Amino acid sequence: MQRRDAIKSVLAIALLGSMPRAMAQATNTANTATAPTRFTLETVPRLAQAMARQPYRAPDEQLPASLDTGYDAYRDLRFDPAQALWRKEALPFQVQMFHRGFLFKQRVELWRVHEGRAEPIPYSPGLFDFPQGVTPPQDHALGFAGFRVHTPLNQPDVFDELIAFLGASYFRALGKGHAYGLSARGLALGSGDAGAEEFPLFRAFWIEQPPPGATQLVVHALLDSPSVAGAFRFLIRPGGETVIDVQSRLYPRVDLARAGIAPLTSMFEFDAGDRVGTDDYRPAVHDSDGLAILNGHGEQIWRPLSNPPRVQLSAFADAGPRGFGLMQRKRGFGDYADIEARYHQRPSLWIEPKGDWGKGAVTLVEIPTGDEYHDNIVAFWRPAAPLRAGREHRFDYRMHWCDTHQWDAGLAIVTDTRIGAAPDPSRRLVVIDLEGGRLASLPRDAQLQPDVWAARGDVVGAVVYPNPETRGWRLSFEFRPQEGGTDGRDAELHARVLDGDRPLSETWLYRWST
Repeated sequence: MQRRDAIKSVLAIALLGSMPRAMAQATNTANTATAPTRFTLETVPRLAQAMARQPYRAPDEQLPASLDTGYDAYRDLRFDPAQALWRKEALPFQVQMFHRGFLFKQRVELWRVHEGRAEPIPYSPGLFDFPQGVTPPQDHALGFAGFRVHTPLNQPDVFDELIAFLGASYFRALGKGHAYGLSARGLALGSGDAGAEEFPLFRAFWIEQPPPGATQLVVHALLDSPSVAGAFRFLIRPGGETVIDVQSRLYPRVDLARAGIAPLTSMFEFDAGDRVGTDDYRPAVHDSDGLAILNGHGEQIWRPLSNPPRVQLSAFADAGPRGFGLMQRKRGFGDYADIEARYHQRPSLWIEPKGDWGKGAVTLVEIPTGDEYHDNIVAFWRPAAPLRAGREHRFDYRMHWCDTHQWDAGLAIVTDTRIGAAPDPSRRLVVIDLEGGRLASLPRDAQLQPDVWAARGDVVGAVVYPNPETRGWRLSFEFRPQEGGTDGRDAELHARVLDGDRPLSETWLYRWST
């Protein structure tokens, strides 16, 4: 476990009641000899459909008192790597389980699939090393809280952690050279809304046994919550950029008007564009520094993240989105100067929709935070039309756990946003650094046009000029916020570089909040 594992509360429900009888019996007798059950690509979708037709069942969170531990004790309750699934078979992937306890009290069923047959993975306290003061439970049907997968990611002879599923529908993955940072979820319900958020749970997983020499792993997941059931399939391909193809099929119990598809969760505390009130030796602290969007019209957008004075929600309307993601563009150690957290190694996560997702909006939720231990950033796709109850809704996409994403190579990208005092105390100075694209090949005396405007307030002195230190370009301007009244507190800012009418840079968008 790392930080933020300790602060994510989770929801769950009992697994029995909607499964086919054979699987329900197998779940009840997970530690006895049980005949494997047939498994196909339609097994989990059929379970989800059947579950959606039945009333939601509240979770059973009963655990022995010895497992009602704090964070430190739970962190030290470790799976024995020598007993990892498929270790003895010397397969290219190994699976280790998480014990139930602390905040992760709900039982998650785990199944292994081989040659079209599924059988439960039995729980035993002997699979774990229990810390001093924690009595191993005697209940051999206790079950697991989740699992993680190991594979030779960074070195051919070392099994590194690749992906972990733990808590609600959260999961995190790594590419080569990465350290854990932002998370993904199966589904978000009500994120950023005024009411309570609902957290669907992956309540069961089916993990396909890989053949010798396999370069990919397939995991199926059954999702449930009071409002919706769903079936997910993850095709996981590790590498310098770990790619996961996701197939999701949702079956709402009620109409879902505020669903979040492919939700991402991250942390942003401060950077050079948002350091007001910060007293910290580090130049920046964040898992992600911006929201990137490639919309259905082909416009490339960069929205720097902020730690706002109050919760703010931004919706970027679109039709047929081509991609979006929370990115960590700063990749140098000196950008953070943090030896322990190593923020420069946190992965970016780019979502590439498959098929036509129709109309909707890439939605960004930014929540105030006073530390680096709480996730305060959420991004997802919100369909314009409600997901109607009693129907199947499919959303397929590809996830890129990466350093950076690929899009229009002809456009310069924003590498840094800096905001500080201007000579006129009524204004703020905004400095945007740009690199790459066609800008890189232009003569240093090229006359370029800044396209800068604000929905509220005044933009003064916008100019574009070369940055000899980076061999890139810099766009800067002064901004005078509109004064007076609640309606004048926020302003949307827009900036890009043009050569005539042709864009030379991506579009920089920023919400000014006071």
